[in-house]
Amino acid sequence: MYAIFKNVFKYNYSNEQIKVVISNALLSSITVNVLIPLFALLFLHENFNDIYILAWLFANIILSVFKVIVSKKIEKYLRIGKARYIDFYFKYYIFIIALSGLLWGLFLFFGIVYSDEIYRFFFLTIMFALTSGSIVTIGLAFHAVFLFIIFVSIPTIVAFLITASDFLHIGESLLMVSYVLVILGVVYKNKKLILKNKEQLDLLNQYHEVANKSAIVSKTDTRGIIIYVNDNFCEISGYKEYELIGKNHNIVRHPDVPKFIFKQMWNRIKVERKTWQGIIKNRAKNGDTYYVSATISPILDSDGNIKEFIALRHNITSIISDKKQLFDYLSVNKLAVLIMFQIEDYDILEKFYDKNTLETLEKNFGDNILYLIPDYCSFQRVYFLGNGQFALAKDRRSCQASQAELENMLLEFLNNVKNYIIKLDDIEYDISVICSYSYGAIQLYEDVKIGIEKALREKKEIVYADSLSMFEQEDAHKNIKTLKTLKTALEDKKIVSYFQPIVDNQTKKIVKYESLVRLINGDGRVLSPYEFLDVAKKGKYYLYITKVVLENSFKVLREVDESISINLSAIDIESYEMRKLIIRYLLQHKELASRVTFELLESEEVKDVDVVFNFIKKVKKFGVKIAIDDFGTGYSNFEKILQYEPDYIKIDGSLIKNINHNGLSKNIVETIVDFAKKQDIETIAEYVENDEIYEIIKSLGIDYSQGYAFGRPQKLISTAI
Repeated sequence: MYAIFKNVFKYNYSNEQIKVVISNALLSSITVNVLIPLFALLFLHENFNDIYILAWLFANIILSVFKVIVSKKIEKYLRIGKARYIDFYFKYYIFIIALSGLLWGLFLFFGIVYSDEIYRFFFLTIMFALTSGSIVTIGLAFHAVFLFIIFVSIPTIVAFLITASDFLHIGESLLMVSYVLVILGVVYKNKKLILKNKEQLDLLNQYHEVANKSAIVSKTDTRGIIIYVNDNFCEISGYKEYELIGKNHNIVRHPDVPKFIFKQMWNRIKVERKTWQGIIKNRAKNGDTYYVSATISPILDSDGNIKEFIALRHNITSIISDKKQLFDYLSVNKLAVLIMFQIEDYDILEKFYDKNTLETLEKNFGDNILYLIPDYCSFQRVYFLGNGQFALAKDRRSCQASQAELENMLLEFLNNVKNYIIKLDDIEYDISVICSYSYGAIQLYEDVKIGIEKALREKKEIVYADSLSMFEQEDAHKNIKTLKTLKTALEDKKIVSYFQPIVDNQTKKIVKYESLVRLINGDGRVLSPYEFLDVAKKGKYYLYITKVVLENSFKVLREVDESISINLSAIDIESYEMRKLIIRYLLQHKELASRVTFELLESEEVKDVDVVFNFIKKVKKFGVKIAIDDFGTGYSNFEKILQYEPDYIKIDGSLIKNINHNGLSKNIVETIVDFAKKQDIETIAEYVENDEIYEIIKSLGIDYSQGYAFGRPQKLISTAI
C-alpha cells in the first residue's frame, strides 16, 4: 500500500514542467486571488465582520506576492541550471499553492454556512471553477493540484452537509464528493500521462545526447539555411558555430561533387519528403577534404508540412583510400610539396614474408615516418599508398624549403631509416627506402611516381622529379606515333627483311646471312629495328613482325645456297602460337631446316626456362642450329649458355668494335673464345668494321665475322609482304 502511495505522490518534475506551471499560475493569480474575492465579498460583508474579511483578503494577497517572489527565484535558477535550488523553491511554491487552497476552502466554508441559501449556488460555482481551473493552470504539478483541490473541496462539502435541510441537499453533497473524486482521477491520469511523456522525452534527450556525441548533426530551414550545428560539426568543418548559423549549407560543399547529386538529394527530401542517404565529400574551412556518410530527413508538422531538415553524418574519411585523400589534398592545394617513399625490394619482401608480417612492417614504418623525418615542413600525416609506398604532402606556402634544403632533409631521413630497427615478436627487421620529391602545381603526383620508378631503375636513393611526367608524356607520344607507323607499315606490307653476310674467317667467303628486319615509313625512309622494335614489344604488333621475318627468311632460303640466321626473342618462344608457326615452317621446309639458325639473346629475361629448353630440343631435331646473340653483355652466365646447347656464340659488338684499342675487351674476347673452343662451340664476331679488327679477331681464333668490312645489310630478293 505504501509503495502505491509513494508511486502516486512521487516527486519528479522536469524543468520544462516547472516553467509551464509557474508561468500559468502567475497569469491566473490576479483573477483568482483578487478579482473573484472582491466580487464574493459583496455577498459576505452583511454577515461578517469586515475585519475578518479584510484579514482573509490580506492573507490571500500576501500568498500571491510570495508566489510571485518564489516563481522569480525559480526562473532565475532555471536559467543558470541550479537544480538543487530549483527543487527547493518549487517545493516551497507547491506549499504556497496548498495554503492558497486552504484559504479558499475557508472562504467557501464560511460563505456557504453564513450566507443566505440563495447564494450557495454561487459559492458552489466558485468551487467548480477553482478545481477545474487548477487542472488547466497547474495541472503539470500533480502535488500542487491534489492539495489545492482537497483543501478547496473538503471544506465546501462539509459546509453543504452542515447546512443540508433535507435529503436533496445531502444528495447534492454526495454529488460534490463524486465530482471531487472524478476531478482527482482526471488529475491522476494526467499525472500518469505526463510521467509517460516525460519518460519518452528523457529517452529522446538521451538519444539526442548519444547522437550529438557520436554523429555530426545539423539542422536547416526549408531554404537550406543552417539553424543548428553540434560540436562535432564545428570540429570537423573547422568553423565556429556563429560562422555557420544563418549560412547556406553549401558553405562546406566540395567543388568536386557534381551538382546533380544535390539536385537528387533536394528532390528526395523536399519533393518526395523522404529520407536521403549517401556519401558526401565536404571541404573544411582550411581547405582539407573530409568524407561523411549522411542521412538527411525532412521534419514534418502535424499537417504534413516540412518544418525543417535534420542531417546526421558520420566521418568516414579514415576508410576512404589514402591515395584518394592525397589526390583531394593536391587538388585543393594547387601549389604543394610532395614526397614519395618506396620500400626497396618490396617484391622480394612479399615473397619472403607472409602477408600479415609484411602489413605489420609497413604499418610500423608508416606510423614512424613523421618521427624519422626532420621537421622542416611540419608534415601532419602520412598517406599509405600500398605496395610499400608512402607519401607526405604540404601546401607550398607552409613549406618554403628550397630544393637543397629538401634534399638535405631527405638525406637525414634516409640516415635515420638506416638506423631504424623494427622489432616484431623478438625478431628485428631493417628496411631501406628510396625517395622521390617535387614541388609545383602541374602533375605533381605523376612526377614523383615516375621519380620512384627512375630511382628503382637507376639505383638512386633520392630523385628530384620535377617535370619528369612531361618527358614521360613526350616519350609516350613518340611511342604512339611509332605504333601508328608500325600499324600502317604492316597494313601496307612495308615490313621488309635485309640480310647481312657472315663470312668464314679463313676463306672470307660468305657462309650465311643474318635476317634483319626493316620498316619503310610513309616518306620512304628505311628505319632500323632500334627505332621501332622495343615499342613493338610493348604493343601487340611484335609477333606480327616475327611472322613477316620468318616468311621472308624462308623465301630467301629457297633462293640462296647459304644459311640464314633468324633472331627470336623470349616473347616469340614463349608464345604458343608462334612456336606452332615455327614448327609448321620447319615441317613444310624440312629440306631447308638444316640451313636455319635461330639466334637467342643472351641478356634477355626468360619467364619460363623449361619452355625455351623444350623448344630448342624440338627444333634441333630438324637440324636447326642455335646461336647465342650478343654474348658478353651484362653478366654472362656460362652455365645458362651450356644449358641452351648452342652451336654458335655471337660475341657482342661492344667488345669487338674497340678491340684494336682496348686491351680489356681483347682479354674478355680471348676468354670467351677459349671457353667456346673447349665446349666445341663456334664463334662469330659482330661489328667487324675494318681489316685491322678482322686480323685481330682472326688471330684470336674466332671462326666467323659479320660487319661492314664484309657487307652492309641489303635486300637479297624482293621480300616485302
